[in-house]
Amino acid sequence: MNVLGIDITLLILVAVIVLVILAGVKTVPQGFNYTVERFGKYRTTLRPGLNLIIPFLDRIGHRLNMMEQVLDVPAQEVITRDNATITADGVTFFQIVDAPRAAYEVLGLQNAILNLTMTNIRSVMGSMDLDELLSNRDLINSQLLRVVDAAAEPWGVKVTRIEIKDINPPADLVEAMGRQMKAEREKRAAILEAEGDRQAEINKAEGVKQSLILEAEGRQQAAFRDAEARERLAEAEAKATELVSKAIAEGDMGAVNYFVATKYVEAFAELAKSPNQKTVMIPMEASSLIGSLTGIAEISKEVFTEQAQQRRRGGSVPQTGAGGDQ
Repeated sequence: MNVLGIDITLLILVAVIVLVILAGVKTVPQGFNYTVERFGKYRTTLRPGLNLIIPFLDRIGHRLNMMEQVLDVPAQEVITRDNATITADGVTFFQIVDAPRAAYEVLGLQNAILNLTMTNIRSVMGSMDLDELLSNRDLINSQLLRVVDAAAEPWGVKVTRIEIKDINPPADLVEAMGRQMKAEREKRAAILEAEGDRQAEINKAEGVKQSLILEAEGRQQAAFRDAEARERLAEAEAKATELVSKAIAEGDMGAVNYFVATKYVEAFAELAKSPNQKTVMIPMEASSLIGSLTGIAEISKEVFTEQAQQRRRGGSVPQTGAGGDQ
């Protein structure tokens, strides 16, 4: 009987020892930290893995999730700086970086972060106009993140991101904004159309200007060429007159007759080319024209005869002009 009692006592002692050992062994999963309290006071933090504590003296205080967590921010009304009422909601991402402070510096960590975020949404968005809110969402997110992260730092929390999901103005305000946008687009379209018409008129005027300039330059060049032609003609007439004068001085009447006959023929040709002239009246002095032509023929005959004789003699042929030998 005593042996049986000893065996039972030994089994109970072994069971107590096993229970004590199991009470002192704590396994912490990955991504969590456990705080250890001794007689209600924080003593240490258990990291992921197998940990030992003193049974009956130490106990687990808080089991804290050290992974990044997501907190939905419910929709709330915000009055902007220009007195427009909108509804905005968002989402907050945070992570506990210091387990003891997150466990003992604040009561209800998630609720505290939520209220802190909602308060600062009203503060930041209320300091902006409606147009700024709709076009500067990234600026709003960055300002909220900076303010909320600084406020949550004493709690051992790192706020990694705050995003505004929706900004919903009232229906009548949306309609008014639509009309305003339409008016602005029509205004820009009218301005662009006016600018296009103005540029087209400028281009057209530039084209006319260049055309007039080129036309004037063309007339100038033509006038210059006409003046040169008249100058050359005048020089030729002067030269011919000089040669005729020289022939008269030397007594060469054949050359004089040639010059007079040439001018007579030219005048008679101009008279015949008149567009209004149906009948050509030949003057009685036409016999003088025939005589002049006869004189020209005699001069040519003499010149050609002299040139032929010189070729037979092997001499050079002198060059003759309207005014005689050169």
